[in-house]
Amino acid sequence: MVLDRDPDADVRDLPGIAVRWADSRFGFWNCITLTEADAGAELLRQRLNQAVDIMRTKRHPGLLWLFEDLLDDEARSALETTAEQAGLQYAFPGTGMAGDLLPIPEPVHPDLTFARVGTDEQLRAYADLQSRAYGFPLEEGREGLVGSALWKNGLHAYLALRRDEPVACAAAIEARGRLFITFVATDPRWQRKGYGEAVTRKALYEGARATGLTRATLHATAAGAPVYPRIGFKPNTRIHFYGLKG
Repeated sequence: MVLDRDPDADVRDLPGIAVRWADSRFGFWNCITLTEADAGAELLRQRLNQAVDIMRTKRHPGLLWLFEDLLDDEARSALETTAEQAGLQYAFPGTGMAGDLLPIPEPVHPDLTFARVGTDEQLRAYADLQSRAYGFPLEEGREGLVGSALWKNGLHAYLALRRDEPVACAAAIEARGRLFITFVATDPRWQRKGYGEAVTRKALYEGARATGLTRATLHATAAGAPVYPRIGFKPNTRIHFYGLKG
């Protein structure tokens, strides 16, 4: 997905570190993760310092995604201090979730119809929902998505329409034998009406029907975390998102 946005993006798998960085103004395309299991406190310190060194070479900010279940108990206890010493500041929490839940029934919602993204106009509407939900300027969201062939042809990306107005969106993509749910958003004016859940179910339903896959995974924000267990997802790790200080 990062290479779709920029064929020259920094996509590397280093010892203990995965870099996926398009250097885009749309910050979700700029990320680093740690990848070693049972990492101890000293290894955590080394990897965070290496990640910060990489992040400081980039033009545009991004995030380090840290999956807590990859750390041993000592590293977890030291995480807050170690991250601060490395030059990172906490951005927001998340939760990794997964479930063997597919197929699911075709979703319906009395307020909504669904449209698969297939045009730049629809992709612009999808991008604008992301910007409104996550607080990006509209032009940044559009830079991240508009014009993408992958999003129009390779993903099961859906808009939820209320009287033809896009109010929520979600996408599913096949990844390593499961469907990954990504970029779920609801316009703040239309939250708490079940629209995000409905369109997530639609992306899952269509993705499973097209691929035959039965397992799905996602990374939930705090706002989305209560929604996904109703679909069948189970939490499996806490995620800590960090940006550079200052």
